[in-house]
This record gives sequence, C-alpha cells and structure tokens, in this order.
Amino acid sequence: MPEPEQAAALSATLRTVNDLACWVSDVAFAHGVPREYELRKHTYPRLKAEGLGAQAAQHTIKKVRDAYTALRANVRAGNLGKEGSKRRRKAESKPITFRPEAAQPYDDRCLSWQYDQQTVSIWTTEGRLKGVPFVCSASALKVLQQYRKGESDLIERDGVFYLIATCKVPEAEPYEPGGFIGVDLGIVNIATTSIGYQAAGRRLNRYRKRQLALRAKLQKKRTKSAKRRLKERSRREQRHAKNTNHIIAKTIVTEAERTSAGISLEELKGIRQRVRLRKPQRVALHSWAFAQLAEFIVYKAKRAGVPLVFVDPAYSSRECAECGRIDRLNRICQATFVCRSCGIVAHADRNASRVLARRGEDAWTAGRESRVPAIP
Repeated sequence: MPEPEQAAALSATLRTVNDLACWVSDVAFAHGVPREYELRKHTYPRLKAEGLGAQAAQHTIKKVRDAYTALRANVRAGNLGKEGSKRRRKAESKPITFRPEAAQPYDDRCLSWQYDQQTVSIWTTEGRLKGVPFVCSASALKVLQQYRKGESDLIERDGVFYLIATCKVPEAEPYEPGGFIGVDLGIVNIATTSIGYQAAGRRLNRYRKRQLALRAKLQKKRTKSAKRRLKERSRREQRHAKNTNHIIAKTIVTEAERTSAGISLEELKGIRQRVRLRKPQRVALHSWAFAQLAEFIVYKAKRAGVPLVFVDPAYSSRECAECGRIDRLNRICQATFVCRSCGIVAHADRNASRVLARRGEDAWTAGRESRVPAIP
C-alpha cells in the first residue's frame, strides 16, 4: 500500500527493469541464448550504466535466461504444438518480450521485511524506499513471518502493487490410509467423490455464460464507458472460479483427513489436445479449470498429511464399480450408468469416482513397501 510518490517510484522501476529485460532478451536471442554467465558478459555493463544496482542487474539477466529455459521446456514437452506448427514457429522465431508491469524478483539484499510494523524496505531506480506499508490477512502474516524463504516478486496489476513472497511450509507426515476417496472431475459436476460429495457446476457455468454475454455486449458498443466497464470486470470470472475451486478442494481434503482416507485423482494432462469438440462446447472445455482444482487439492493434502495418488482415468466412465465390466453401452447418458453385465444402476459420476477410488487403492498398495519380515 505505497504512498503516491512511492507508487510512482515502484511503477517507474518495473517499467525500467522490464524494458531492459527486453533488451537483454534481444541480445540473448542474437547470440543463440548463451549460458547465464556468458550472457552477463554481454549485458551487465550497460545495465549498470542504466542505473540498475548490482543485484537488480543480476536478477534481470537471470529472469531473461529463466524465460528461455521455460520456453525450451515447453517446446520439448510439446505444449506449443508439433515441430513446424504455426504457434511453435512464432514462439521460436523472435525474442521473448516482457510486459511493462511484469514481475521483478527481489532477494534479501534488495528487499527487507519488518513484520511487526508491516512495512518493507525496497530498492527502486530512484533510491531505496523505507517504511512502505503492506497489508495481508492475519494468517498470511503468520505464515510469512515463520516460513518466508528466498526471493519475492514485485508485480503491478491494474494500478495495484503486490509482493509475492515464497514461503517454504513443512509438509505433514502422511498417515497410512484406511481407504481412498475417488474424485471424478467434470463440467456438469465439477467434482464428485466416492463418499457422496458432489459439487455441481450449474451455478458456475451459468455465471460464465452471463459474463461471456456481458463482455460481448460491452465489446460491441465500443464506447469509453463500455471499455471502462470491461476493465473493471477484468479477471472477475477468473477470481470467482478460483474461489470456487478453493472451497471444493478444502471440502474434499478436510473429509479425507477426518476419515483417515487417501485421495485418488485422475491424471488429465493433455486433455485439451486429445478431445475434439464442436465450437460451442470448446468454450466450456477451455474455461474448465480442472488443473487448478487438482493443484489446490494437492497442496492442501500435502499440508494436512493426506496421502494422494494420481491414476489413469481411461474408461473409468464405462467401467462398472461393482463387477469391473467395461462397455461403451454402460453409459447410457451423461447422468446415468447401467451395467450391461450385473445390471446395477448408478449415477455415472458417482460410479466413476468409485472406480477411481479402487484404482487409487491399487496404486497405493503396489507402491507401498512390503511389511513382510525378512527370512533369516
């Protein structure tokens, strides 16, 4: 929460370091993206001449080098398409650029925290700012004070400044689960568990449709007030979906901890590339934050010591949880499952979650160390 003069200095600092990061990126691209030490020889003198401190210059160079490392990792993983694809050629044919408000890393030499006063002392291109107040919740302040470690990132978003601090929170020791809770993820039902909990997606899907219609209406007007409204509503849908995922993840992990059970999640990496849908359905699929929900469940489970495994979800919607028969005709509609072998009738998502729970238990048993005593 900086004062106006402090905010101007922080904003100017971010724009300066990111403008110089774009120049460093051009140099790196021209030299074939050399190692960080080699890149430092080509760029460090000018960064110092432009007014950056020694640590700020080092972090700017490292930020650029890390960006190219991430790009190469995405190319190897196929996240930018196959070799020769338009998206991949576009990413590899030009230097990486940085937005004016992009994050800038700070270490303890450039940034110091005063937890009792809730202020920070931070380096800027106009000198060091002392006594800059910051705000956070009481629980976040406690975690910050106990577990903060390493670098922090300064970022500006819509005129508001954020300090993103890295906290190394110790994981709880996982217990031996008495069973597993299967979690089936979907669009109609965001999450369905094998113990009966179901998070319906109707409200969230309706909210997304309203937001989509409102954005289309405002974009069509093209007036100053419409553009101002669009800016005000920016990322509102994203925040709403994130809060919903937090609530669902907390409910699932709390129930697993209460019953001393583990959690079995389906591995859904690459689903957007595998699934082929009609155009009206693509919006729903690409708005589906399943990876975020899984990430929230993972980190909450680690903090609570709840065992968690990922399993292959192949044919889980067609497999009977009672007899194990897999048949395409078992899934007669989106909501109903009728086994052609044993005749059991169940909710399709509930049946799939039970299948995932059994697969999770099998995976845990297979990976668990044997407790049979050694033969003398």
